[in-house]
Amino acid sequence: MRRLAASGVALALLGTAACGTGRPGPTPTTLPVTGPTTTAPAPATSAARPAPGPPSVIATGLEVPWEVAFLPDGAALVTERDSGRILRVEAPAGGGQARVSEVRRIRPSVHRGEGGLMGLAVSPGYATDKTIFIYYTTGDDNRIARLTLGGEPQPIVTGIPAAANHNGGRLAFGPDGYLYASTGDAADRARAQEPGNLGGKILRMTPDGRPAPGNPFGTLVWSYGHRNVQGLAWDRAGHLYATEFGQNTWDEINLIERGGNYGWPAVEGRAGNPRYMDPVAQWHTGEASCSGAAVVGDVLVAACLRGERLWAMDLKPGGGLAGQPRALLHGDYGRLRAAVVAPDGALWVTTSNRDGRGSPSAADDRIIRVTDVG
Repeated sequence: MRRLAASGVALALLGTAACGTGRPGPTPTTLPVTGPTTTAPAPATSAARPAPGPPSVIATGLEVPWEVAFLPDGAALVTERDSGRILRVEAPAGGGQARVSEVRRIRPSVHRGEGGLMGLAVSPGYATDKTIFIYYTTGDDNRIARLTLGGEPQPIVTGIPAAANHNGGRLAFGPDGYLYASTGDAADRARAQEPGNLGGKILRMTPDGRPAPGNPFGTLVWSYGHRNVQGLAWDRAGHLYATEFGQNTWDEINLIERGGNYGWPAVEGRAGNPRYMDPVAQWHTGEASCSGAAVVGDVLVAACLRGERLWAMDLKPGGGLAGQPRALLHGDYGRLRAAVVAPDGALWVTTSNRDGRGSPSAADDRIIRVTDVG
């Protein structure tokens, strides 16, 4: 894998585990809480790492693949934002091209701008309940629904603000067994600071869409003051990291704390204001615009759209980043959207060159298998 030095990149790193700047931080995500009956499996960061080698393209001809989530049998489910399709992708054990088939089309999903079929999370109890969770845009809102692949979506959260831009959309089960969702401000800045509005937040819920025990305000809200979060990833110790799109100056990586206010729209990037949580990393938008996030071993990886690269960052055991980030795949595949650790420990990355903002090749969009993040 080609590795580029990070010298010259406009980047800010904080040397402490907390994102705050001088105020006592709220309780972090490692707070003990009572989990649901079925808890999430151990994060894939503990999977055995495959032998390092060059990246390989394992699937081609997709249409804006937005999310990748793995089933217990090792196959992946992939959402396509614009078409509303859910694909099953089976990668052969010996390498080569994966087998891709359509398993479901979400008819309520409406593509407009950055909206459509986005996040997908597999139930921790999938082996028995056969349930997945999806995040999608309708004509009126963004919503989260549960379904089996042969059934119809059953909404569990509705009324998430929707617009042509800033829809958030990531879903993931945390190590505490609860479902997390990222939402955007849907182009209305004030929503991010409104406690009762679901826009511009990270939400935490039970599998039936109710506020999870231990949430700071007794609602679905886990953290607020976000512009547009599209990546969620946990390290071995249970710290939650999120990628966030800035406006014109700074894109961010944030270490998420329970009840934390991340400042939008009052601040963008590191402000040093004790009222808000500062990012652990920030880049100018042309170098980042990161969407998906994953933790591979002790490395946090962010997949960037406008920046057309992976940022790889070493993690501190107690939370936060160590050393300088490394730019990987820079310009090799165009816009990068999702980043997910596969059961074999490799990283799967999707391109997003057919989203109206890229320059697609005949092979786009693609899924890339990466085995070396440094």
